[in-house]
Amino acid sequence: MGRGSQGATHMKKSAIILDIEGTTTSIRFVYDTLFPYIRSHVGLFLEAKWDDDAVQADVTELSAQARQDLDDGVKDAPQIPDEASSSERLKATLDNIHWQMDSDRKTTGLKSLQGKIWRDGYLTGELKGHIYPDVEPALQRWSAAGIPVYIYSSGSVAAQRLLFGHSERGDLTHLLSGYFDTTTGPKKVEASYTQIAKDIGAEPSSLLFVTDHIDEARAARAAGLEALLSIRPGNAELPEHDFAEVRSFDGI
Repeated sequence: MGRGSQGATHMKKSAIILDIEGTTTSIRFVYDTLFPYIRSHVGLFLEAKWDDDAVQADVTELSAQARQDLDDGVKDAPQIPDEASSSERLKATLDNIHWQMDSDRKTTGLKSLQGKIWRDGYLTGELKGHIYPDVEPALQRWSAAGIPVYIYSSGSVAAQRLLFGHSERGDLTHLLSGYFDTTTGPKKVEASYTQIAKDIGAEPSSLLFVTDHIDEARAARAAGLEALLSIRPGNAELPEHDFAEVRSFDGI
């Protein structure tokens, strides 16, 4: 099967935008560490912090998403009834969260709540964010060259800050200029990348986006960005394409 070009990439850009899962961070870390942590801690977390305003805002978002899913014909989406006792709503929220995670959903409410739970894990030291060995040197190199680096991930901005702030290589947040998540827009939609370019204050053609997902690369390209596909151990096999591929940030 045909593949995109490989090897060093020397394109000069005004800013670089990085995906996380499968790009800076192993997919296995996400599925073998982060998601199991949520499953084992979400019940106790909700019981302890159910009355927090920020948690209730996430529950409201989850409830609205569940109603939208039902309207969209997703018949098995667990609903979170507004007119119910706190204990009933808490159980319904747990059911919805488990269903969304089983379905690998990436909704804003779910990601926001996950970020709050991961925060506890990072702060206690139970979690350390996985970063590929070539990532920190590249961030240092780009920073020294005056090239700002942004993150665009389906995980919430809060979760992104935690991963890079509590990484296996220490706190890397000083090497990052900003973060984007699904509140900007879905990652497979062209308009999301147009908005990011606007928020950064740069022409789309001057931006480089690195991701492991071909549909995200296509959306970024449609918006005028340069896109590279990240090839990392454990990533899904890609279909035939005409994007350049990178196996290490050493070549960027």
